[in-house]
Amino acid sequence: MYDDEPMTGPKPDLLVRGGSRDVAIAGGLVAPTVPGDTPVLDASGLTVLPGVIDLQVNGVAGIDLTAEPARLWEAGAALASYGVTAWLPTVITSDPDARDLALETYAAGPPAGWRGSAPLGLHFEGPFIAPARKGAHPEQWLRLPSPELVEGWSRDAGVLMATVAPELPGAIELVRELVGRGVRVAIGHTDATADDVVAAVDAGATSLTHLGNAMPPMLAREPGPVGVALGGTRPDVTRLVAGVIVDGHHLHPDVVTAMWRALGPSRFLTVSDTTAGLGLPEGRARLGDQEVVVSAGTVRLVDGTLAGSAAGVMDCLRLLHATTGCSLEEAVATVTTTPADLVGDPTRGRLEPGLRGDLTLVDADLQPVVTVVGGRVVHDRRGREEVC
Repeated sequence: MYDDEPMTGPKPDLLVRGGSRDVAIAGGLVAPTVPGDTPVLDASGLTVLPGVIDLQVNGVAGIDLTAEPARLWEAGAALASYGVTAWLPTVITSDPDARDLALETYAAGPPAGWRGSAPLGLHFEGPFIAPARKGAHPEQWLRLPSPELVEGWSRDAGVLMATVAPELPGAIELVRELVGRGVRVAIGHTDATADDVVAAVDAGATSLTHLGNAMPPMLAREPGPVGVALGGTRPDVTRLVAGVIVDGHHLHPDVVTAMWRALGPSRFLTVSDTTAGLGLPEGRARLGDQEVVVSAGTVRLVDGTLAGSAAGVMDCLRLLHATTGCSLEEAVATVTTTPADLVGDPTRGRLEPGLRGDLTLVDADLQPVVTVVGGRVVHDRRGREEVC
């Protein structure tokens, strides 16, 4: 499993001063104080947030992680400019070689001198998904759950999350097996009934992939995944975390608001589901082995099917804040503490002594300005190459 310390070299000290709060970082970790000669990062006029985490990133800056998994580290470097300090590279349904190469690239670690947003592992979104809910996933690569097909998938090997449709034959056994290997299992791209969802939760599933998309709607007598997530009463079900794409296209604002009111900041996980289209001009591009169109913040197949977003996770956070009227603190939780807790990483998502010195500094419009990973400035929109 990749250890992100080699990317940073000697653990740095840093004092962030002049923003909404002062933060001292010693040895790459948040500290009560730092030595007097510590470099100072001027945060005047900026709001200092815990490092932002995005758990569903398909690509960025023209890099498609399914088609080009070997460019994972290049994608991480590009993501830093969007305020992301840690992320989950997502490989959709594809030739198994793409997943193998993604694992090899992640395990090999970053190239010398690399700095950027730290990958936490990999998210395999498929191939165990429902054909009727495949969305932009290529049908020829869909597979029924099978122990042979997940041989080698584990948290230690780098697979942090897998999306599975629990109604498929053998899916519940697969969920149980993956959870036993430390993999976080999400329910998604599914035609599951409420009973299927509960069975998956009983087997260890802990989240849902892009709630309300690529799954059946909630009905009066069959709540399905959406109803269970929003209205379930069993204690284990009420702990389900739901990934939500708040890009203004995947969900109607009223739906986002209803989800927010039901889930709250500890279960509402803001994800971008962004693609190679993030940062690209509008027009035709590639997603995996398919041609797509980037337009108005969305990525669609040529037939109009939504295939992901072209928005960054901070774009989604701003829209969540504006749409629901939630506090900034609550909105920030959906991209900091909530994802950190979901993946079981207590070192991230909070600015507390002893935890990682990951920060996202934003301006008054919540636009990312400075990104700090492990005490190192990996992006500064102001063009400052070094701190004072």
